[in-house]
Amino acid sequence: MMNSILGAVQIVAVFGIVSSSLYYILCLWSAARFLREGKARHADARIAQLSFQPPVSILKPLKGTDPEIYESFRSHCLQDYPEYEIVFGVSDPDDPAIEFVKKLQQEFPNHRIQLIVSEKILGANVKVSNLAQMLPLARYDHLIVNDSDIRVERDYLRRVISPLTDPQTGMVTCLYRGVPAATLGSRLEALGISSDFCPSVLAARQLEGDVRFGLGSTIAFRRADLEKIGGFRSFVEYLADDYELGKRISGLGLAVKLSDVVVETFLPPYDLADFFAHQLRWARGVRDARAGGYLGLIFTFGFLWAFLALAASRAALWACGAMALVLLFRLAVALLIGRRILSDRHVLQDVGLIPLRDLVAVGVWIVSLGGHSVTWRGERFFLKNGKLIRLSP
Repeated sequence: MMNSILGAVQIVAVFGIVSSSLYYILCLWSAARFLREGKARHADARIAQLSFQPPVSILKPLKGTDPEIYESFRSHCLQDYPEYEIVFGVSDPDDPAIEFVKKLQQEFPNHRIQLIVSEKILGANVKVSNLAQMLPLARYDHLIVNDSDIRVERDYLRRVISPLTDPQTGMVTCLYRGVPAATLGSRLEALGISSDFCPSVLAARQLEGDVRFGLGSTIAFRRADLEKIGGFRSFVEYLADDYELGKRISGLGLAVKLSDVVVETFLPPYDLADFFAHQLRWARGVRDARAGGYLGLIFTFGFLWAFLALAASRAALWACGAMALVLLFRLAVALLIGRRILSDRHVLQDVGLIPLRDLVAVGVWIVSLGGHSVTWRGERFFLKNGKLIRLSP
């Protein structure tokens, strides 16, 4: 009986190893295509950046502070771009982020920097509630929304806005890299962004032709297209607001383009519990937004299947070879995308943590299937069909 069980486990593990290896190959192929296209469009993009520079409103909803928050704010004031404004929004008049906005206004008195306090809560997603109340005070028709912890380079606006010169493009979004604190949880989070999350975005782009969702790191779009989908108020109850915005603009028949701009986020000093809670919130959000694809992740956990093969075969030579193959593919994905595309200088330092990161991801995936509660910015919610329901403290 035991031999039959071990034999069955080995068969399942082999299937998992093969499917995971094919997924890693897809990620590598997607990354190579992304790099090739970036070189091919460089000259044309440069012309578009110089000829298409509409005024832009950058909308930054805030709640609390993030690591390096002032320098991240400041990077938006150093843009090589003729005309733009920054609109900050908070829901709490005592929010600690306000002092950094006021400091920014003092350092850059000639910039258009607005601070809007939106005390009316329009729905469970306070970020989108803020955006809905910030929008009427934004001057311009080309909009960028990005998270409060995002830091950008001087050519960010030119490069992100330029694809919108094509009327068939409705949104532009960006990959990002994480800058970790010294804690293990923070390092695992950054490693996951570079070696797992961003590869999955490129793989989705390869399979679907273009991405059909937005990333909170940057979402650039036109006010007119936002109005066509019902404005921010139409998804003020949704957790994955960036995904929902991209999905709805794509639903208008417009393309969502992945920019070759990579922005940077400075991660909090997560302990392991905070890291797990953050991963669980993200996982349950993805599960509700893309249920089929999320369930299919089980076939991409290469280290899980390789470990099962080793255990079930009692470290047979073929299982050791399979583990080596999985490790080779996994490292190739991390280095090609983490180093070459994202320019993540930390991925080499923490590459030895990838097996641990991947096994934790399996645990998060399993736990995420068993519940609907998430914790977001210190508040607990029930998640159903992508929508948030605030739970009593």
